[in-house]
Amino acid sequence: MRILLDTSAYSAWKRGHEGVATRIRRAEQVVFSVIVVGELLFGFRAGTRTQRNLRELDEFLSRPVVSLFPVTLTTAHRFAVIAATLRRKGTPLPTNDLWIAAQAMESGAELVSLDGHFSRIDGLLWVKPS
Repeated sequence: MRILLDTSAYSAWKRGHEGVATRIRRAEQVVFSVIVVGELLFGFRAGTRTQRNLRELDEFLSRPVVSLFPVTLTTAHRFAVIAATLRRKGTPLPTNDLWIAAQAMESGAELVSLDGHFSRIDGLLWVKPS
């Protein structure tokens, strides 16, 4: 199984969330979005444990099962379709979450997130771990 962690899932895992930890342990591959990295880096710089958090993120990203997924032209096309569809439905989502969903779809990964609004995206494999 291939998974993509969003920011809420990574943060929950760092706090000991067993549901997210189980998903990570069972995954054959963890795809990690550069958008998620940006959100995490912003959060780290706003906090008091910047260096520790940076070190832990680097350790996570260096695991053999983890791969950093770039934003591609295909990602941009998927983003545009998702954003336009949700706007027409009157249910827009935060922009970064649209990019993350587009990357999950592009990579064929199941998106692991604690944010329920991902359920509004048609065709997205999404799970909210309990």
